[in-house]
Amino acid sequence: MTTKKTTVIKNTSKPISKKTAPRKKASSAEVLNGVADIRRFFYKNETPLYFISATNFNMLGADEWIKGFKFICQIECFDGQHPNVFSPKEEIPHDEFTSIEDINNYLLQHPEVQDYLKTRKKGKNTGKAMFLMFDEKTEKLAKKLGLQIMFPTAKMRTLMDNKVNTNRIAEKAGVPCVPYVLSKVQDYKHLTKISEALGSDLVIQTPFGDSGHTTFFISNEKEFKKYEEDIVKEKEVKIMKRINCRGSAIEACVTRHGTIVAPLMTELVGFKEMTPYKGGWCGNEIYPNAFNPEIREKATKYTQLFGNQLRKEGYKGYFELDFLIDQDSGEIYLGELNPRVTGASSITNHAVFALADAPLFVFHILEWMDVDYTLDVKELNERWAVQENIDGWSQLIIKHTEDTIEYVSEAPKSGIWKMFDNGHIQFDRMDTHRRAVETEKEAFFLHIAKEGDYLYEGADLGILVSRGRMMTDNFQLNARAKNWIKAIHGKYTSNIVEDKREKMVLTGSLTK
Repeated sequence: MTTKKTTVIKNTSKPISKKTAPRKKASSAEVLNGVADIRRFFYKNETPLYFISATNFNMLGADEWIKGFKFICQIECFDGQHPNVFSPKEEIPHDEFTSIEDINNYLLQHPEVQDYLKTRKKGKNTGKAMFLMFDEKTEKLAKKLGLQIMFPTAKMRTLMDNKVNTNRIAEKAGVPCVPYVLSKVQDYKHLTKISEALGSDLVIQTPFGDSGHTTFFISNEKEFKKYEEDIVKEKEVKIMKRINCRGSAIEACVTRHGTIVAPLMTELVGFKEMTPYKGGWCGNEIYPNAFNPEIREKATKYTQLFGNQLRKEGYKGYFELDFLIDQDSGEIYLGELNPRVTGASSITNHAVFALADAPLFVFHILEWMDVDYTLDVKELNERWAVQENIDGWSQLIIKHTEDTIEYVSEAPKSGIWKMFDNGHIQFDRMDTHRRAVETEKEAFFLHIAKEGDYLYEGADLGILVSRGRMMTDNFQLNARAKNWIKAIHGKYTSNIVEDKREKMVLTGSLTK
């Protein structure tokens, strides 16, 4: 790994998009003044609100903050025990799912879902919906059903989600990136030529990818050949200097009153016990004084600058940034943007600072609720930055890491599990989110893979959330994390499918 600091290579591009039209005047004369009024507004909400996705993981707990908030999911993680999760019972014919967008489009076309939406209509108002992922087809289906999507358009989100465009936005915002080049790559010789200023140890990212699946670490031609097909087919990729870094994540929300920024979290990346991908995201931690004050202040400042630029581009609402902290120089660089709620959202929205005011998703939804409000964003950000307002939590995203196809015959339940001193775990009680975890000997587990499902390399088994840290101060998995991962794996019983031509129910991650 090289440590020499170089200047960021600039890219003089045109604006990503035009500004959106001025916000329409609220249909109600009511004005909400501050957090207390905003909380009251949602406790009295009469508009049907939904999160529609493969699972309800990303928005866990939203139903406790907002009256009338329901989850419509393809995977029933709670086996019918969650009072606010609706999942169609009968499967209708569909093409093989290749993305979460496919799942959401399937759900919107499902007769049981359509009937469910009709039963909850308020007059002519079908309601509003959030999606983890959606496309233009989703927008058309939602419009046909009378659902308003509570996010900027799919076209805009796709533009923002492009890792190449993220750097262009960062440049305009004044947010530093790891030294990089944006270019098409023809072959290894061409790569070495265009990246000469970056050195020979490189990281290449394609425009779109999930949980590190399309992040490639390349220092020689042999490594390039391994990923050549994925790289050369792209019109443009991001080529970065490889640095000795720690990953971190921060979530925020662009509002009409400014950018609200949550505290900086650590990221778990590439642990072979949980993910088959070298650069694959596999969890987060949030705890007081996780980073020194200088890093925290820079991350908050850069996130506000980036959020303000997103607003100029026409974007509003929830987003997440990954920051890379150079362990040799102490510098902090932007890694990537996720213009949506993410796999880190449940950590952000259940921490003490959020519970004392309101979760970040509340401010996101507020932007689509046709009501005027006032909010002192500066005061809120200052309060959320106080380390005493942060409690310690960790989450582990556990995947099937073997290159096998397996059929699940037994899976652990979702709910609260307890670990004993000998490393054995036992299901303790049913609960619907992590706040019920009382000690570090307990954990909330949300199963994704369940009995009757198939496992394949990279398939999600489930998400484990507990109090306290799951990494050491050197950012390695601690003994407790390893024990929990081993114990969860031990609760799955599966058999290898010899015929690899059998199709999977789903490909890709369901979490980020």
